[in-house]
Amino acid sequence: MARPFRFGVNLMSAAPADEWRAKCRRAEELGYDVILAPDHLGMPAPFPALVAAAEATERPRLGTFVLNAGFWNPALLAREVATTDALTDGRLELGLGTGYVQAEHETAGLPWGTPGERVDHLRRTVEELERLLASEGHQPQPVQQRVPLLIGANGDRMLRLTAEHADIAAFTGARTRDGGSLEPLAAEELDERVALYRKLAAGRAEPAELNLLVQIVIVTDDPGAAIQPWLPRIPHLTEQQVLELPIVLVGTLDDIVERVRAQRDRFGFSYLTVLEPNMEVFAPVIARLREAQAERIR
Repeated sequence: MARPFRFGVNLMSAAPADEWRAKCRRAEELGYDVILAPDHLGMPAPFPALVAAAEATERPRLGTFVLNAGFWNPALLAREVATTDALTDGRLELGLGTGYVQAEHETAGLPWGTPGERVDHLRRTVEELERLLASEGHQPQPVQQRVPLLIGANGDRMLRLTAEHADIAAFTGARTRDGGSLEPLAAEELDERVALYRKLAAGRAEPAELNLLVQIVIVTDDPGAAIQPWLPRIPHLTEQQVLELPIVLVGTLDDIVERVRAQRDRFGFSYLTVLEPNMEVFAPVIARLREAQAERIR
């Protein structure tokens, strides 16, 4: 049986306290299950942002999407995770990745390293966090027995790490190019990535939840016209190829709802994350899917 859908929104824009709380309350009103914060310079610091989100809301879980492991020392990160989990009453979900923007590391005066070195550092971070947070002697203590771990991955070594440790396997739907640019994956390429993950995770006692970060959401009767402003950013793809990308949801409301269902059937993506600019436009999709789920239960 397919997992029930979950939906998250990644809040990227800094705001004064009242505006931030209002934005988080709005996400809850719209039906989002998870309020997320990224980890990029120029955006809100994730842990205080999530504590403020918890104070403004009751139902959603709170997550990092995702922390740049190169920014963090594992012992200091364990303190942040445990404190934030306590201050959010056990609603935290920890998302981790290697980081992909070289300029941010240089600005912060932190080493960038090779791709292999960044994956090595992430593995050490994951393993040390698991050790520290599971220790009865660690102070402070998280509220949850295990803070759910999400890892954002695409490459082979990252997928292996995700299969071994993550409760949530997050697929970016894109590959990283030099300097921090992202190149979207076609559906057939994503099929291969998900298949490799499933092979690597075959021995797990409990299957992980699969997540996809959706980059573009447009409800429209004219998909071709709506996608035109995006085409210069992906010049190697045709209009139709862009519309068929798994990370692109453009069409009528009915079309998008069916596309989301189809991608869950094809790839297993039951947890979808959208970016803040798409928070309102994606909300009717959530409502429609929830209505259908409620009808099936009745």
